[in-house]
Amino acid sequence: MPFQNIEPRRLYRQIADQIRTLIRNGEFTPGSRLPPERDLARQLGVSRPSVREAWIALEVEGLVDVRIGSGIYVQVPADGDARDPPEALAGPFELLRARYVIESECAALAAKSAKRAQVLAIEGAIGEMDREMEAGRQPLPGDRLFHVRIAEATGNGALTHVIRLLWDERGGELFKRLEHHYDSPQLWCTAITEHRAVLKSIAAHDAGGARLAMQRHLNQAYKRFSKGWNAWQ
Repeated sequence: MPFQNIEPRRLYRQIADQIRTLIRNGEFTPGSRLPPERDLARQLGVSRPSVREAWIALEVEGLVDVRIGSGIYVQVPADGDARDPPEALAGPFELLRARYVIESECAALAAKSAKRAQVLAIEGAIGEMDREMEAGRQPLPGDRLFHVRIAEATGNGALTHVIRLLWDERGGELFKRLEHHYDSPQLWCTAITEHRAVLKSIAAHDAGGARLAMQRHLNQAYKRFSKGWNAWQ
């Protein structure tokens, strides 16, 4: 297989660039199944999450078709339908790891400094998620609000700004496309339960417990994405 080793720099873009070139050069024909994720990761010398991020980028472009339970297939768009490669500062899995580091410390700081009104605001964000679920909508606005309210409770404007930036990136095309493949009401119910655990520790001013609860929440989110992809290949 004519793949080259990947340097650890913007991995998903490099992987996507190689696969895109091979498709356009005819190495993979329309309708053909691309190599399994584990094999491709081994050939390229990268992690499987990096390969998943590349698949998502190529799916957004319209060059591959992700079929759950079957694999990834070449899909050459009709003339004029091809899209430019999506721009993102980081891939979805990179973003989750960054949030793990930053938001867990935000939760710990919030537990130390949050006033009653700020705790109530965090609780209100969870209530908004509940209402969105009851209305049959994806509770993403309430989810974002929950994490922003925690950042605000730290009393640090710079941290609040960083969290807003991370959530702007989380709302980008790559993350939304990945989320589309595994989204379900049960997943959101689990996330809300995890949110309540974070809130409980913040309300109790338990910094260590809040940090651990947020780490557990974001680590579980990472695993949920990983589990979904691993089931396909």
